[in-house]
Amino acid sequence: MDFTISPELDDLRRRIAAFVARELIPLEADPASYDAHENIEASLLQTLRAKARAEGLWCLQLRPENGGLGVGRMGMAVCYEAMNRSIFGPVVFNSAAPDDGNMMMLEAVGTPDQKARWLAPIAAGEVRSAFAMTEPHPGGGSDPGMIQTRAEKQPDGSHHVFGRKWFITGADEAAHFTLIARTSDDPRTGLTAFLFHKDQPGWRIVRRIPILGPEEHGGHCELEFDGLVIPPQDILMGEGKGLKVTQVRLGPARLTHCMRWLGLAKRCVEIAREYAEYRHGFGTRLADRESVQLMLGKTAMAIEIGRLLVMKAAFELDRGGLARKEVSMAKIQAANTLHQAADMAIQVNGARGYSKDTVLEWIYRYARQARLVDGADEVHQMVLNRFLEKEGADFWHWPVAAPAASAAAAPVAS
Repeated sequence: MDFTISPELDDLRRRIAAFVARELIPLEADPASYDAHENIEASLLQTLRAKARAEGLWCLQLRPENGGLGVGRMGMAVCYEAMNRSIFGPVVFNSAAPDDGNMMMLEAVGTPDQKARWLAPIAAGEVRSAFAMTEPHPGGGSDPGMIQTRAEKQPDGSHHVFGRKWFITGADEAAHFTLIARTSDDPRTGLTAFLFHKDQPGWRIVRRIPILGPEEHGGHCELEFDGLVIPPQDILMGEGKGLKVTQVRLGPARLTHCMRWLGLAKRCVEIAREYAEYRHGFGTRLADRESVQLMLGKTAMAIEIGRLLVMKAAFELDRGGLARKEVSMAKIQAANTLHQAADMAIQVNGARGYSKDTVLEWIYRYARQARLVDGADEVHQMVLNRFLEKEGADFWHWPVAAPAASAAAAPVAS
C-alpha cells in the first residue's frame, strides 16, 4: 500500500489542524468550557459546530450525498488524528462516538427511507444517537451470542421488546437509537437490529452510570425495555440480520476510536516535550536526560506502529474487506499506546501532570477505558489467535498483486 496522501487530503488535514489550534486548544484551560460531566459545554459546542460547518470541516466519514466529505477510511485516519489533538475535537466536527459509528452503519445498510428518517438528522447535527447492545450479566457483552433482550413478533409484524442494556454511550442525550435484540435462538440468525426514537413508550433510562473518566455527551446509561413497540419498517437489513449489522458497525467504529486515540497520544508527547524543554533539575534540562529521551522515543515509536496498523486496516476497509484481523491489531496497539503515552507525559510533568493545569489527567482517566470499549484487549487477542489457528504461517502473508496482462501472456522461458 502507498502511504502518500493527495494534496487535497493534506489541505483538509491542515485546515482541521489549524481549526483545532485556533478554536479548540485555548478553550481547554477555561473551566467554563466544560459541562458537569467534563465534556464541552453544550452552547459552546453548538457555536463551534457552526464554525466547523462554515469552514467545510463537517462529517468527514459520510459520502457527499449523505451530507459528508467522503474522504474514505484512509482519509479519516489522517484527519481524525489531527482533530483529536484537542479533547474537544471529534464532537465539534461530528466525528465522535457513538454518532460516528452509527452514521457509518446507517449509510452502509439503511434503506433510503431509513437514511432519510434516522441518518440525515444525525448527519445534520440536529440529534444525537446511541447503539444499545451491551447487557448486564448474564447478557451479552463482547459476545453478542449471549444477548438476552428479546423482541417478540406480533401478528401485525411489529416487535415488542423486553430486557435490559447497560453502558450505552450517549443514551441520556440521544434521540435516535439502534437496538440489538434476540428474535430467535438460532446462533447465526437469532439477533435483529431495530431503530427507535427516544419518545416512543415502553422503555426508560434506569440510571446514568458514574465512571472513572470524563464522559461523552449523554454518559453511559442502563436501560430497561418493557414492551417497546417497533414497526417492521424500523428493522435494519431485515429480521435475523442483527449479527451482520453489528459486524458492519463495530469494525469501522473500533478503527475510528484508534484514529482519535493516536491524536490524543501525540498530544501527550507534545505536552511532555514542551515541559522537558524548559524544566531544569539538578543543573540539567529534563530534555537532556537520557531517561526522558528513552521515554519519549519509545512512545513515539509506539504511536508510529499504531498509525501503520490503523492505516493498514483502513486500506483493507476501503478495499471492501472486513479487516477483522487488522482492526483487532490496531485496537490493541492504539488503546495501550494512548494509556502509556498519558502515563509517560504525567511522569515527565510530575505534579503538574497530575494536576488540572494540563489536560493530561483528563486524558489519563479517559484512556483507561480504551482497553475495554469495543472489545477488551484479551478479546481481540483471542480473535487474533483464531486467525493464527486458521491461517498458520499465512497469518503474516504478503498480499500478491495480479500479474500484468503482458506478463501473463508472455511465454515462459525454458
